[in-house]
Amino acid sequence: MYYLVVLIVNKIEQVPDVLERWERLGIKGITIFPSIGHGKLKRAGLLDNFPLLVSMESLEALQEIHHRTIFSVVDSEELVDRMIASAQEVIGNIEDEHTGFLFVVPVLRAIGIQKHPPASTSS
Repeated sequence: MYYLVVLIVNKIEQVPDVLERWERLGIKGITIFPSIGHGKLKRAGLLDNFPLLVSMESLEALQEIHHRTIFSVVDSEELVDRMIASAQEVIGNIEDEHTGFLFVVPVLRAIGIQKHPPASTSS
């Protein structure tokens, strides 16, 4: 079974550490893109003037209020658990406000996914 792990990180300076930890777990394909939450736009008073279809340049202009969304497809539930634990080591308890948001969904089919190396067991 494959799983899509999606992590929205509120503090963009934490993203490099999350990526480094996921790479150490053997994650091969990680995608990152800037994102802005509806609530952030609303609180900043920008929702009325924000276009429905947003260009990447528009997002760059709003860098101070956006997040990063990181996602990857992996092939084991154990790896998902390790990804969650390592992300929380960097950003804190995801249940706390203003840390981020994470969700996992099953993937029915994944074509072209690189297999991660077997997890090393240390005693």
